[in-house]
Amino acid sequence: MPLYFGLLAPSGPWEILAHRIVWSFLVCALLLHMRGRRLPSWRRPSRELLTIALASILIATNWVTYLLAVTSGRVTEAALGYFLTPLVSVALGFFVLRERLRRLQTLAVGIGAVGGLFLAVAGGHVPWIAFLLATSFGFYGLVKKRMPADLGALGSLTAESALLTPLALVAILTLGVSGTSTLDAGPVHVALLASTGLVTAVPLLLFAMSARRVPLVTIGLLQFISPVLQFVTGLALGEHMTPARWTGFAIVWVALLCLVTDSFRARQGRVHG
Repeated sequence: MPLYFGLLAPSGPWEILAHRIVWSFLVCALLLHMRGRRLPSWRRPSRELLTIALASILIATNWVTYLLAVTSGRVTEAALGYFLTPLVSVALGFFVLRERLRRLQTLAVGIGAVGGLFLAVAGGHVPWIAFLLATSFGFYGLVKKRMPADLGALGSLTAESALLTPLALVAILTLGVSGTSTLDAGPVHVALLASTGLVTAVPLLLFAMSARRVPLVTIGLLQFISPVLQFVTGLALGEHMTPARWTGFAIVWVALLCLVTDSFRARQGRVHG
């Protein structure tokens, strides 16, 4: 993802976001048509519409924050955000859903909070990109639990992108009128912008499909692959890591180790039980 979005220069994060929304909607609509399904109906109770709208806002916030990180050379901070996401999800489960936390889960959340605070103080600046990525995606997962059941993975993503598409089209037209659009940068650039739909929709849909086929513990472990790759990519792109940042990352990784250990123990307990 960081390497791909880097190819979209000179497009800025807001222009990329607008195209990402529009093309994601078109890809999802096409996939629905291929499956013989119609676009999601908007004749729903106001509570369901509010849920879809909230999910749309959260995922758009997550997308544009990530784009700001990549286009400003802060890929390692974005990676930190996705390292923190599982910890935020566990914390939301406790505070919002009133789920009971096991001892290692509680320890993991506490250590993760210490790591985040350390990075904010010792790192010299608040890592707002990491915090915003973690909280937006954590709350997005929380809202998705309340998404109308009839939508399914593809339908919900279609509804979210459909709700945002009018605003995205206005943004694209505004950029064109103001002369700041990059659509005149050549056919290759336009093709890359159009491919944001596939780059966005396909991984999310594959994740939703695999979640029904693979044990949750395995899914949790696989989710760490993405931030690891992003972190390595950021280092390969030459981003500087101070000793304080290495220490902060190490604290977060200890928290994640506690979370992974707890998942394994819980899985073994269910198997033996």
